[in-house]
Amino acid sequence: MLMKSLDRLEETLDLETAALLSRDLRNLDEFNRRKSQSLLEISRMVRAAETLAFDGIAAKRFERLKIKLERNQEILQRHMRAVQEISSIISGAIQAAESDSTYSAHMVRGGFGA
Repeated sequence: MLMKSLDRLEETLDLETAALLSRDLRNLDEFNRRKSQSLLEISRMVRAAETLAFDGIAAKRFERLKIKLERNQEILQRHMRAVQEISSIISGAIQAAESDSTYSAHMVRGGFGA
């Protein structure tokens, strides 16, 4: 059962990472839900088996999962930095437009010289 949960989590990470790399952001909510569900399942199983030693296969799977999680995190961070940069550019443009009277009170009231 643990291996099936690890399979599902790895598949979700692979799909999300591929989507992020191709800039397809439509399913991010679904990926988040699936990752949360998988991590909850795995953490419950690991807690229940705390006293048992994992075999070599499980240890290798956890190591592979760790690498995939780190890669996924790196790509998510890259996207977050890009979003922050874009929002900063937009914010700066709005502030600049407001400060050069592009959006004056006269225009906001609907009067263009009326």
